[in-house]
Amino acid sequence: MSGSRLGLALSGAALVMLIVLLPGKAEAQFGIRGGPLGVARFAVGHVIGMSRLRHSRMAVRGGRYRAAALRSQDPRGAQRGQLANPYVLRAALTAQAALSGWHGGRRPQGWWRHPDGSYGWVGPVFWPFAHDDLTNAIILGDATSLSLYGYGDIYAAIFSPYAATELAAYTAPPTRRGRRVPTPDAICDASDSGGLPVDRIAAAVQPNELQRAALDELAAAWSLARDTIRSACPAQAPANATERLGLMQTRIEAMIKATDAIAPPLAKFEGLLDDGQKAKLETISGERRAALSAAQRKDAQAASACAPGYDPRYDVQAQRQYEQLVQQQWPAAEIASTLKLDEIARARLDVLQDTTLRTMETLSACPTKPAATPQARLAAVKARLETMLQAVKGVSDALDDFEADLSDAQKAGFEAIGPKRGA
Repeated sequence: MSGSRLGLALSGAALVMLIVLLPGKAEAQFGIRGGPLGVARFAVGHVIGMSRLRHSRMAVRGGRYRAAALRSQDPRGAQRGQLANPYVLRAALTAQAALSGWHGGRRPQGWWRHPDGSYGWVGPVFWPFAHDDLTNAIILGDATSLSLYGYGDIYAAIFSPYAATELAAYTAPPTRRGRRVPTPDAICDASDSGGLPVDRIAAAVQPNELQRAALDELAAAWSLARDTIRSACPAQAPANATERLGLMQTRIEAMIKATDAIAPPLAKFEGLLDDGQKAKLETISGERRAALSAAQRKDAQAASACAPGYDPRYDVQAQRQYEQLVQQQWPAAEIASTLKLDEIARARLDVLQDTTLRTMETLSACPTKPAATPQARLAAVKARLETMLQAVKGVSDALDDFEADLSDAQKAGFEAIGPKRGA
């Protein structure tokens, strides 16, 4: 884990200090049962990558990337010498696409963005860079983006920031004078952003004929994995929270299926390499981490931020980030009042809220030290995806229970909460 990411995590965890000092306010705003320290892990993850966010916003506002730029390309490198940092490029691409249909494309940023400035929800599409994230995490040993998917995305699925007309803009036929809103197909094609870096792997390990055949087999499996994820792209915009959570489940299941398809040929290829070749293969991930670390600020005191037992009450550096955390508070009182919930429905809302908040801990955004081999990293990626899948299913079940006895008018009122709060 680079010093920069640790430093950002440290400052992120620090903002929970405010919640500790103001427990009454925190519990009223977040409704967290069990005490304000329950949000510590989420606070850490919420601001990982904040040093890249300013540059991402500048790129979006400066119009460097059009929605049409969300075609197949490799966010792991620079594009025409611009935005060499791959995370800044990703943020610019996803932000341009995510905001093009939101409030007429007039907003510079949306509340559901990831802490690195990118977006997990882009219109009707969840996880647009899914395939690329698998490549980065498994081959390059960089699971930074993957680790940021969690509570914030589930929250955005429940309280979508898009109004129905805004989502329709992503699936409506383009007009000559209309805004350039990318289609789901164009957004999902972002997953095909380079695939397996076969040439880099071959240059590193210098494979013999048998090893080269296994590498080609692995590359073919990687392409099929991309197609599996691509097939889970939505054909139309999800109409409500239930459908959005269902889409999340479908996309995550496709990613898990993709890892299963990759596993056998990856094991075969690694099994054919000698120890020297395996060491050279790992230089690819080492170079990735070194390049990112060299470009980022070092912080020698940051190592404790994501450590077990870290107590954010003694860190005072992140007060300025408090409002961003508040933006994702649960509007429980507003829901109960607007929908005129009875005691049973309110109790079910409490269960939905608590179930969703628990994903802060189960889907911690604290980066972990990458495993030593691609096979081990693949196993770690699959475990993370399976944990996320179970979290989404749990929230989905709680949502079904909450909505079971609601009238159509109450359901419509619930769906209106998200766009209203993002206005």
